[in-house]
Amino acid sequence: MLGLLVALLALGLAVFALLDVWYLVRLPCAVLRARLLQPRVRDLLAEQRFPGRVLPSDLDLLLHMNNARYLREADFARVAHLTRCGVLGALRELRAHTVLAASCARHRRSLRLLEPFEVRTRLLGWDDRAFYLEARFVSLRDGFVCALLRFRQHLLGTSPERVVQHLCQRRVEPPELPADLQHWISYNEASSQLLRMESGLSDVTKDQ
Repeated sequence: MLGLLVALLALGLAVFALLDVWYLVRLPCAVLRARLLQPRVRDLLAEQRFPGRVLPSDLDLLLHMNNARYLREADFARVAHLTRCGVLGALRELRAHTVLAASCARHRRSLRLLEPFEVRTRLLGWDDRAFYLEARFVSLRDGFVCALLRFRQHLLGTSPERVVQHLCQRRVEPPELPADLQHWISYNEASSQLLRMESGLSDVTKDQ
C-alpha cells in the first residue's frame, strides 16, 4: 500500500514537472464557464471582462507579475471572449480553426502580489485572413490600464468574413482598424517578407 502511494505521488510530481497542469486545467474551464454559465454576446465588437488576481506563482524576482503571465491570462480571456461571441462555435461548424499568428505587449505599470485586475478584451476588426483583438489589463484598485496587448488571430480553413457572415446571417463590413494597429500590421508584413527572403521561401510556400 505504501509503495502504491509513493508511486502515485511520484507520478503526480512527474506530471506537474513535465506538463503545465494549471494551464491545461484553466483553459477548458474558461471555455466551459463562457459557454455554460455566461450569456451569449451578440455584439462582436463588445468588450468582455475576465477577472484575475496576481498570485504568488505569478511573480518574478522583483515581486511583479512576470511578463509571461500577461500572455497567459490574455489567452484565457481571449478564448472566453471568442466562445461567448460565438466565433469558436462558428469555426467548429465551418470545420476551420484559428491560430495565434502575432502578438505584442506594452507594459505601463506593474501588477503586484494579490492585486485584483480585469482583462478587458475586444475585437478591433478583421481583414481577409485574421481577426485583430486587444486585451487591456486594468487594475481594479484604481482603474489604471497596466498593460495593453494586441493579437492577430489567423484563421485556417475559412475567412473572417465568412465567420462573421455565418454568425450574423448577413454580410458585415469590417470596422476601420485603429491607426496604431495598422502600423503594427505593416511591421508584421515587412518582417514576414524579410524572413521569407532570408529563408528563400516564396509567398506560395508560406500559404501552403
